[in-house]
Order: sequence, then structure tokens, then C-alpha cells
Amino acid sequence: MGNVKFDFTNRSVIVTGAARGIGLEVARFFQDAGARTYMCDFDADELKKAADEIGAHGFPVDVSSTEQVEALVGQVVEETGSIDVIVNNAGILRDTVVWKMTDEQWDQVLSVHAGGTFRFTRAAVPHFRKQEYGRIINVTSYTGLHGNTGQANYATAKAGIVGFTKTTAKELARFGVTVNAISPNAKTRMVASIPEDKLGEIAAGIPIGRFAEPEEIAAAIGFLASEEAGYITGTVLPVDGGLAM
Repeated sequence: MGNVKFDFTNRSVIVTGAARGIGLEVARFFQDAGARTYMCDFDADELKKAADEIGAHGFPVDVSSTEQVEALVGQVVEETGSIDVIVNNAGILRDTVVWKMTDEQWDQVLSVHAGGTFRFTRAAVPHFRKQEYGRIINVTSYTGLHGNTGQANYATAKAGIVGFTKTTAKELARFGVTVNAISPNAKTRMVASIPEDKLGEIAAGIPIGRFAEPEEIAAAIGFLASEEAGYITGTVLPVDGGLAM
């Protein structure tokens, strides 16, 4: 994509939800840019295939488990001497209208989206503070700001990530750490479940007229993770073809 090349040589990067879709392309972006890339996902088989494909490290991790999250961050620091970038992308869907939603469906979605973002951030911060450097990029959603039928749990989690991003950006700025979020609108597994006619309607409402390719989302995340973007923090960047205008 273009001629802009960010250099992540000797940077250690963790990407969650990295077995497919946006997460896989984000991991590929960092690997191609020279980073020591650690991919994590709940789906161990898909993750191994993805990690082997791009030559990165793959670690099966349940982001709703504090123990597993802290173990991975600790391992990265032990192996490489630092943790420089966290991309909190892991997510699941448990869609249903609110009056049919179970406690489990509510808790699972919040624990993966918002909980995973919190756990990885908390685990990385002591290392970021020691280094006086760090980049956190969280993945939120248009749904978090505008809602969507059948997704009260998902919308709540994604809205929470916006508040979490802005709060941690304020808390961590003095340590040389930036925290930003992106709001993507891409062709992913989550979009794949939408019926074709409905998909056409949605695409027609996007000013650019199409969904993003996952590589385009990866490029935006790569920019926010770069040293060049060091004066940007606490922002939510829509990478959505103008949908949020």
C-alpha cells in the first residue's frame, strides 16, 4: 500500500485477535515493518496457520484471562527486553435482542472486548513506564457510538473502549505513552454474516461506496503505532470511508 514505510525494527508488538481478518493483516503489517510480532488469539489452530504464514510468533491466549494475558506480556519482555506496542483487536459476537440476552452473552462480550483491552493495557503499563515509551491502539466500532439492533452487549463494550482510551491517554501521557482507538468499517468475518442485500444497502450509505480492506485498517493502526505519531493521543480515528460524518 503506497510508498510510506514505518520502521518497527527492534520494536516488540502484541496483536490480539490475530488469527484472521483485521488482526492478521495488522500482524502482517508489523512483521513486514521489522517488528518482533506476537500474535494471540483464542483459536489455536487458526492462529498457528496465520503465524506460520507470516513468520510471526503465535500464542493461544484467552484475553478474558488475567493470568494468560500477564503471562504473554511477561514472556515478550523476557524474550525481547521490551514491549512497545499493544493492538487490542480481539472480539466476539453474541448477538440477540436485549430481552432475550443472557447474562452469559452479556458477560462474554464485555469480558473479551472491554476486559481484554483493560487486561493487556494494565499488564503492559509497568513496562511502558519503565521504558518511558509505548503505543496502545484499541479497536472500537461505529456501533459503539450509534448502536445496532441485537448488539447491546457489543455496543456497550465498544462505547466503553472509547472512554477507556481517553482515560488511559490522560493517565499515561506523562510516561511517553500514547493511547488511541480506531473505528473501522472493513470486510471481515463479522461483516460476512450480514445478508448480501443488506450489505449492499450499508455499502451504499458509505460515502466512499465500499467497505475497507483489512490492509487499509492495518495501515491506520501502523501509523498510530509509529514514532511519527507521537503527538497524537486520546483520539478515535474513524477508518470508515466517511460513514461517521
